[in-house]
Amino acid sequence: MSTHTSPATHLITGAGSGIGAAVARRLLDRGDVLWLLARDAGRAKELAAEFPGAHTVVGDLAEPERLSWALSHQTLPDRLDSLQHIAGVVELGSVGDLTPKVWNATLAANLVAPAELTRLLLPQLRLAQGHVLFVNSGAGLRTNGEWGAYAASKHGLKALADALRWEESGNGLRVTSVYPGRTATPMQEKVHRQEGRDYDPERWITPDAVATTLLTALDLPRGSEVTDLSVRPTA
Repeated sequence: MSTHTSPATHLITGAGSGIGAAVARRLLDRGDVLWLLARDAGRAKELAAEFPGAHTVVGDLAEPERLSWALSHQTLPDRLDSLQHIAGVVELGSVGDLTPKVWNATLAANLVAPAELTRLLLPQLRLAQGHVLFVNSGAGLRTNGEWGAYAASKHGLKALADALRWEESGNGLRVTSVYPGRTATPMQEKVHRQEGRDYDPERWITPDAVATTLLTALDLPRGSEVTDLSVRPTA
């Protein structure tokens, strides 16, 4: 966080559920200013109701090429202490079965949209000497069968974060990638359905535990940064 004394300002994707919702609640509770990205106006209304006092911005991560136009027609914060990429999509399938439609949709939401959103908000981040946080995945470090498209998008997200860290360190930006193992979220429930397995949220990391990890990196004193952090369920 920067050293100015006014409340910190954060823009978060994926605040509607899971890890994003846990982070948003924690930051709102401590008095920070939130801007939450919603895919459409209806979702923006739901987020505004769920997080009273938060601002909303409409932009569809499924269509990264439209984000520039969408954001240019809305009010944005003048400065950003953090940009938190938490939204993501997953479709399991073998390389022999996955179609270009699935590959393109996965890469658009999980990789191209974070790159474009970062590009569009860099002026505000540089002004605050802010922090870009990427919620990656264990799949961003290793790949299993049926996970090719998702893992490729997350491996790419690690490369994006690493390149950004090199490029923006001279501007005072910090960049963190967090690699959670399986976390008890709606996405995990969907994964279990695709795997044909029973879903037991008690077996997995809580969204709040991942939120704590993100806030720990965010609140680290100036002059140091957490670059990469893996969080796993305990056996």
